[in-house]
Amino acid sequence: MVKYIHQWSDWPDFRWDNKRLADKLAAVRYRQGLLIGKMASLGFPLRAENALNTMALDVLKSSEIEGEILDREQVRSSIARRLGVDIGPLAPVSRNIEGVVDMMFDATRNHTAPLTTERLFGWHAALFPTGYSGMSKIKVGSWRDDANGPMQVVSGPIGRYRLHFEAPAADRLKDEVAAFLYWFDRTDDADGVLRAGVAHLWFVTIHPFADGNGRIARAITDMELSRSEKNDLRFYSMSAQIQKERDLYYKQLEHAQKGTLDITDWLQWFLECLDRTFDNVDETVAHVLKKARFWEACAGLSINDRQKKVLNMLLDGLDGKLTSSKWAKLSKCSQDTALRDIVDLIDKELLAKGPGGGRNTSYSLVEP
Repeated sequence: MVKYIHQWSDWPDFRWDNKRLADKLAAVRYRQGLLIGKMASLGFPLRAENALNTMALDVLKSSEIEGEILDREQVRSSIARRLGVDIGPLAPVSRNIEGVVDMMFDATRNHTAPLTTERLFGWHAALFPTGYSGMSKIKVGSWRDDANGPMQVVSGPIGRYRLHFEAPAADRLKDEVAAFLYWFDRTDDADGVLRAGVAHLWFVTIHPFADGNGRIARAITDMELSRSEKNDLRFYSMSAQIQKERDLYYKQLEHAQKGTLDITDWLQWFLECLDRTFDNVDETVAHVLKKARFWEACAGLSINDRQKKVLNMLLDGLDGKLTSSKWAKLSKCSQDTALRDIVDLIDKELLAKGPGGGRNTSYSLVEP
């Protein structure tokens, strides 16, 4: 009895019902084109600012899906440096965050380049620069093996876990990956958005690495979406939407991987998830425009790097109240310097003092 999709004799001959998908695909393509057109009308500085926000969200949420929480300021600093966006002083960035950002940039900015084994190995090595996944040493920059048993996706406590999926045996990986890469870089009649959905399912089903398969699959998805748009800047984050509906995502994956090679249901969900992704884009664009108007209004004012950094954090939605002690911590300066910075911005009518006094005095942003 066939249990997993890769065990069918005609694997990986995927098929789907184009008629069932036509309306949703058309809707997604329309929203995709509308967004790219809107971004083109903004000019490069605003496009780059929007791309910074989107790509940072993509990196953060793709890792969060796997249970890894990255430092937001480090992620933004790493991306801002690559895009040439001025966000004030850049935070020092750890090797693992640089690696995740390197992979995403290579996938999207170089989306026209062939996807090769060496490139996948490079991405994997970038994700695990120390050779460890958590506390476990793993094979980095090479395919997994079955030394510790078959690659399985499980949940639940030890001894009572539930088996969701078992990947192809390690001795099949060379041929499996070769077939995937051959398909990925050749032209066929399938729409690019549908190809992104097929590529995502296909790669996570092969599961060729000891760890990091989900993040690499989402990078491949973004790469194919970039190809479909002929655009190397990302203006929407499907990973963020997948993280929002994480349980449903894994449920749909399991359903597809235990089904037949007719993957219409999977592609239907993929398109619906992508469509929901666009629901958040208008809010992101509005935020970028709001920041642009703020800094245009401040063009004639003298604002130092510390002040610019904290103002940007306020504009991006700083967690909690802003106090002088928090300012000092964020800016890595003394309490006296923090207070001078704050008083200066109050005089410039960019900050307002809240009710109360003493150490608990808080300050809020005043939009000019």
